[in-house]
Amino acid sequence: MFAAYLVVTLLTSAVNGLAAVANFIGHEYPKSQADKLGVPRSWMRPLGALLAAGALGLLAGFAVPALGTLAAAGLVLYFLGALCVHLRVRDYELGPWAVFCCLPVAALAVGLAHHGAW
Repeated sequence: MFAAYLVVTLLTSAVNGLAAVANFIGHEYPKSQADKLGVPRSWMRPLGALLAAGALGLLAGFAVPALGTLAAAGLVLYFLGALCVHLRVRDYELGPWAVFCCLPVAALAVGLAHHGAW
């Protein structure tokens, strides 16, 4: 079980960390998504900070399991909010969203399976 926890957590942290960096540096993809979804570009850095906090929290979960669980749950909530924004503008191209959402769900599930409920 530890191997699955390790791989899923590291992958989720890496993907969300890269997404945070893309928001911070002003990469074209997050900007185009923000424009398409009606999200102000001024929100890119705060949203990137949330992604970075989630990624770092997952890594901190190796030392303090409660932090990892909370970080994974926070990322799940972040992506559920993103789903609401997509649906609000009737954007049903949810493939990339599904990948980004399934990773923290998996991290939360394997983290709880590995560590058990509090």
